[in-house]
Amino acid sequence: MKSFLKLFFISLLVVQSSGTFAVTAKTSPFNLLIAPGTLTDQSATLLWDKQSEINNAVYEILLGGKIVGSTDKTNFTLTKLRPGAQYKVQLQLKGQPRAAKKNVLSFRTALKGKMYNVLDYGAKGDGRFKNTKAIQSAIDACTPGGTVYIPEGTFLSGALFLKSNMTLYIASGAVLKGSGLLEDYLPMTYNRFEGWEMKTYASLINAGTLNRDGSYNVHNLGITGKGMIMGGGSKLGKAMIAASGIRSRGRLICLMNCQDVSISGLTVTAPPAWTIHYIYSDNVTCHDLTINTVGVANGDGIDPDSSTDSYIFNCTFSTGDDCIAIKSGKNPEGFTIGKPTRNVRITNCNFIKGHGISIGSEMSGGVSDVLVQDCKAAALLHGMQIKGTKERGGYVENVMVAHCQLMQVTIYSAVNYNNDGAAAPQIPTFKNFVFSDLDLSAADSKEPVIDINGFKDPGHRLQNVLFKDISLPDNAKIMIKNAENVKFINIRSSADNKPNYNINNSKNIHY
Repeated sequence: MKSFLKLFFISLLVVQSSGTFAVTAKTSPFNLLIAPGTLTDQSATLLWDKQSEINNAVYEILLGGKIVGSTDKTNFTLTKLRPGAQYKVQLQLKGQPRAAKKNVLSFRTALKGKMYNVLDYGAKGDGRFKNTKAIQSAIDACTPGGTVYIPEGTFLSGALFLKSNMTLYIASGAVLKGSGLLEDYLPMTYNRFEGWEMKTYASLINAGTLNRDGSYNVHNLGITGKGMIMGGGSKLGKAMIAASGIRSRGRLICLMNCQDVSISGLTVTAPPAWTIHYIYSDNVTCHDLTINTVGVANGDGIDPDSSTDSYIFNCTFSTGDDCIAIKSGKNPEGFTIGKPTRNVRITNCNFIKGHGISIGSEMSGGVSDVLVQDCKAAALLHGMQIKGTKERGGYVENVMVAHCQLMQVTIYSAVNYNNDGAAAPQIPTFKNFVFSDLDLSAADSKEPVIDINGFKDPGHRLQNVLFKDISLPDNAKIMIKNAENVKFINIRSSADNKPNYNINNSKNIHY
């Protein structure tokens, strides 16, 4: 993905002149890789770069020289593999078999590990028995490469703490249900919430301990299955606020200083606040998840926070706040820590309800190299949005949004919430954004369909933005404020009329 973004910006920004598993790949335009944390004893999930120059591309996956599947997405999961076996996988465009010789990835599956059924440790799936000790005992007993297995039933639990080299598997028909009692999330743990490092109640699922030194203390972790993780929801969140303040809330899943993690296959719902939050982490994959937090205050779906190399794909979001919110700390603390979020790849996701597909508002450590591709969004409150305030510091740069169906694109330099505390020592910079091949034709033309607003201060205006091949509704409005070097190419409506441009305090705007 990194090379793909770099090449894209070199070629299209015309307005201004790997994990711990053992894999080897030949250099290819597909940049074929195994998604971090997804290589198991029986499966592996592949990712590759979209071949944007080919319309309606279909990709064929070959294993041992034989076609085992095809897809129009840029991901595919190989299943029914043999434990501890060596494989060679190839990728080709349908109708171009010669390309497969150039797109080869070799890997070895993991050895089969031991299974730890929580029933053997005293757990009961009746929805009433408190299973915290039983499940934690299974986790503690789990040997490297093992799986803690939660079978069909409803297993009530308080905070659980995972470790390296294990999988938590929640089977079809199983529900890991968070307790609604505050004491089940004590003692409080040191983490980061809404941009600041602080102690909060523990989350239902926890992994790692927080530090800023760039190290990782939990490795090779899987949280997967076909079941459900259900938290204590708004009721628990309100109880945490009443007892210890609004920023005391835990999340549903919280990862700190983790590396090579996969969260997949599950329905995830009813957090007390944010749903999946990972901090100071690397190589995190979230795929094939259904996330539903409608009605939960601050019910973000996935929050990568000062983390590198995130892969989010095939997920469905219906949330009470941002569907995805890319973060890196807040104001002086986030700016001083200076740990950016870099290399985020969001593909083939469906955003049904929520505030936005968002970068910010806590972005003081910086955010760069974000790809949003082949996604579909309904009438989100702010659509695809990049947001911050002049007090934040930091930067957002190198963002590409392509081949998506959206209802709105917004870039905000002021938000009416979460702007407390001292300011960072400098104003943020927003620059180098590309929006390409987007369908916004179903948007409400009564409001600005594209609303971009940089910082007023000289030297901090929004810079270097390209909109290319965009479908808009008739009579669409485009707002441009405090921006420099913005270019619109092939912007059209169904009636082939031009949008209404409103330009304020900006220069070098081409349309």
